[in-house]
Formats: sequence, structure tokens, C-alpha cells
Amino acid sequence: MQARLECNVPTAVKPCELACRLTMSFRDMGRPRPYAADGGEGSGGEELLEVCRRRHFVRGGAGPRPWRAYLCGCPPAFGPLGVALRANLAAQWWEAVAAFREQVFAVDAPLHGPAGPGAPPAAQALRLVPAEVPRRAPRGGEPRAEEALGAHGLSQELKTVAAKMNTRLCTGALAQYDSCLELVNKRLPYGLAQMGVCFHSIPEREQCSENLSRIGERTTSSLVWFSSPRTAGQWLDYWLRQRLQWWRKFAIGPSNFSSSDFQDEEGRKGFNLCYGFPWGKETIETLINLGDTELLQMYPEDRSKLLGRDGRKNVIPHVLSVSGNLDRGTLAYLFDSLQLVENPLMKKKNSQRKVLKLHPCLAPIKVALDVGKGPTPELRQVCQGLFNELSENRISVWPGYLETMQISLEQLYAKYDEMSVLFTVLITDVTLESGVVQLRSRDTTMKEMMHISRLKDFLTKYVTSAKNR
Repeated sequence: MQARLECNVPTAVKPCELACRLTMSFRDMGRPRPYAADGGEGSGGEELLEVCRRRHFVRGGAGPRPWRAYLCGCPPAFGPLGVALRANLAAQWWEAVAAFREQVFAVDAPLHGPAGPGAPPAAQALRLVPAEVPRRAPRGGEPRAEEALGAHGLSQELKTVAAKMNTRLCTGALAQYDSCLELVNKRLPYGLAQMGVCFHSIPEREQCSENLSRIGERTTSSLVWFSSPRTAGQWLDYWLRQRLQWWRKFAIGPSNFSSSDFQDEEGRKGFNLCYGFPWGKETIETLINLGDTELLQMYPEDRSKLLGRDGRKNVIPHVLSVSGNLDRGTLAYLFDSLQLVENPLMKKKNSQRKVLKLHPCLAPIKVALDVGKGPTPELRQVCQGLFNELSENRISVWPGYLETMQISLEQLYAKYDEMSVLFTVLITDVTLESGVVQLRSRDTTMKEMMHISRLKDFLTKYVTSAKNR
């Protein structure tokens, strides 16, 4: 792609100084023109949805889908950039909860399996049924197949052959409690962390389409924390502070993330962490003290294996569940990131550019490589070498130099701003002569000249400083 080179006067800036400067600008910047979101899914919500569809953060499917389709877990939900954003969010969750904490271990659980101790009641369970079972259901004057296979008329055959679908990850962690207790020499507290797909029934009023199944999916993060009954309340408050602080860390508008307490039907205390969408608050993470009831149900025969050490005492621990919906969290950050910024280079009044200012740690693409004036084959060779170097250092790169359609630089920048690309690097004939490239920032729109050999270190330091601030 041939693009016209526009740049400021070359400025000598060290990578570490520029990284700090741009990171500070991201942290301190306000929200010049946030989208208007007053009431329903229309107005600002539709504007964001249009951007997310165009830039492949979400999938449109056969026709336009409302936001509730994505919130309730109607698959397919995310496009390539949305999947990458969710993966970055999941990686940050894992680092914060599991990777750098003592006494937290990774576990795994199947998507479905036979119903066992600790499973939800039959009326609440989602089950996989072999195709031949409904065909063998009673006919004629006997109950209809749906009634015979329903929650209240569950046949003996169905109990035998049906596999329980995973509706929460907590049950899988409880099943591994006793074996993992040996890893910590039976000392409390400790935790089990995992991620996976969970299934749920979609209420009739939230059905996306008559043609879609009533079973929804969600990507779930789960921490199950085992502590002594004496300190369970303190740990619940601790994880509430940690999790709310974590969600706010990556947000431009931290106040949109809030918490509220609740008690379930059994009187157990918990908290919901919510994000304020245009149409109201939606829960993105739930923390609850489950007590010891479910653990006792999981191990009904030998309670001695449940005992953990609290100082000199042996106690049956309380179970704290921290369960997050990463799909809704991804949508929350998309809403948080959208900004409408006045474009001073456009002659039309009230002209705006749409920018998804996702946090540097969450942005799916860190840098885009494009070519300007100069011999195209040679410039593309430089881009390919730079692409390989950055990718080997786990810096996500968009290969814009492979595009053949000619567009202006302003159109190019507008496209990358909507894709939330942190930096655009322009390779030109100047690069072939002196090794200098133009670096344009998404957040400040500043254009800096930098030697190509410094790019890797600059980008690495920029993302690292953004993560640690």
C-alpha cells in the first residue's frame, strides 16, 4: 500500500522516555467526547456496535444482532479482534489471581460429565441426551416426550445415560480439594483457579432469535478459595477489594465498575461486581461465601479428609467462590474504551474520529506496520523483518504492508484507531537510507521519528510500564 508520508520534525527521543510520556498521557487523559448513551441499546450503544462489527470485535451473524444477544451468551459472539481482546483479559486475570500468588494452583474440569456429588439438583441441571432417547419416549396416551424427559418426570433411562453440562467451574474445583490439600501440607488458606466454558439456560425474554438454541455459553474465570471459618469473612472482603481494583485498573472510566452485596436464598453472603452499561448495570463477576455445605456434599463418606490446618486446629474450611464472566467483561471494556474525538485536520464542522482506547495491556494489536513512499518490494522486506522480530518478542503486529488498496494516511489512522492499535509504524525510503521510521500514537496522535533498532525495546517498555502503573 502506498501512503503519503506526513510527519513532524524529527525529534531525538529515548525509547524509555517516550514510553513513559505516552503512558502518562494515557493515564491522565480525560474523555473528550464520550459516546452518548442515554437509556436503551440505541444511540451510543448502536454506534459502538457498528464500530465493533466493522472492525471484527463482534460477529454480526446472518443479520444485525442486539447487544442482549452478546450479553446472554448467544454464540457466535466475537470476531477475531474480540477473541484477542478476551484472551488478553484472561491472561491479565490469570496473572493477577494465580500466576504470581502463593498457594494458588491451576486445575481443569471437563465441559460435561456424569452427574455426581455436588451437582446441581435435577431441576437446575443442563444435560446432554443421546438422540435415540427422545425417540424411545412414551407415546399415545402416555406423557409427551418433552414431559417424560422434563425435570419433574425424569425417566430412569435418562438418569443413566444423560451427561451433565458444566454450568459452573466451582464444582470441578471442589472435586479436587482433597488431592490438592496435600500440596499445601493441609495448611489453609489455599486456592484453585481455572478458566473454561460454562453453559446456562437463556430466559425466554432474552432469546436472540427463534432459530437459536436456548442454551447460552460464557467464558468463565473461577477462583475457589478455601479458608478457615474464622477468617472467611475477612477473605471475602479482601477478594472484593482486589477484584474491584483489578477491573478498574484497565478502565478509562473506573467509576462505571461498582459492587453491591446480596444474600442468596440460603442466606449466604456475597457481592456482585457490575459494569454500568447504557441500559443499566450487568454483573461481570460474583463473589460468595458458600460455607462448608457443598464441600460436605461432595465428600459425604469421609469427612476426615476435609480437615485442614488453621494454626494448631484442624477445621473443615469454608469455600469462597470468585466467578467472572469474561465475555461480559470484554463487552464492558469495549463500552469503556469508545471515544469520539474532534478531528482538527478535517474541514467539516463537528467532524469526529472514533477511537477505541483500550488499555495497552488489553489492546489486541500493539503496532501496525505500513509502507509509505519508496520502492515497495524493498519496503515490504523491511516490514517483514520487523514483523518477525516483534512477533518473536510476543508483540502483536498488524501486517498493513500487505494491503494493496491505496488509501490516505488519515483514513489509515482512522481505521487503526477503531481497531485500537496502539502505534502505527510507517516505513519509507527514509528508512532505507537512515533506518528511521515514523511512529504515530493512537492516544496522543503524536508522530515521532525513531530508529528502527529501538522499536522493540520501546514497545516492550511501554506495555510493561502501563501494566505496572
